[in-house]
Amino acid sequence: MHFEVLHLSRLVNMAANVTDQIIRIIEDASELYYRLILLVGPSGAGKTKTLLDVASKQGFQYLNVSLELSRRLLDLPAGQRPVAVRRLMEELLSGNAGPALCDNIELLFDVSLKQDPLRLLQLLSRQRTIVASWTGSIAGGYLTYAALDHPEHRRYPTQDLLLVTIGETATK
Repeated sequence: MHFEVLHLSRLVNMAANVTDQIIRIIEDASELYYRLILLVGPSGAGKTKTLLDVASKQGFQYLNVSLELSRRLLDLPAGQRPVAVRRLMEELLSGNAGPALCDNIELLFDVSLKQDPLRLLQLLSRQRTIVASWTGSIAGGYLTYAALDHPEHRRYPTQDLLLVTIGETATK
């Protein structure tokens, strides 16, 4: 199954339209194997505002992943942190049965945690719908995070991913 990349950056009332689009996609995603929706855009594009708007309108759980996960990881020795990430994320997402809006996921890319952020989010989305902000871009059929020479750089094919772009992130 291949999902269309929804490019919403040029709409007149961008925040409201993206918010409404996300809400509709959340409803549609309920039947998918991986119920993961990525809100992709550059830093400052409005991803956080959009997720907060969706949370406010729908009463969904909003989670600042880097903040909450780092608080829990601080108490663990460095060697135990990579093993604990999935369990801690499951705990963070257990507070509400509805969709979860995961913002500021940058910590998941930290090299010392040895995670595959997309795979982790997909696994977590088997239990509930997750909308995650992704600071990056889509180009040539690939979703990227960080510059090629950056240690946290990741590149994934967009096939079978449910993506919504905000800002100038999608190119053919």
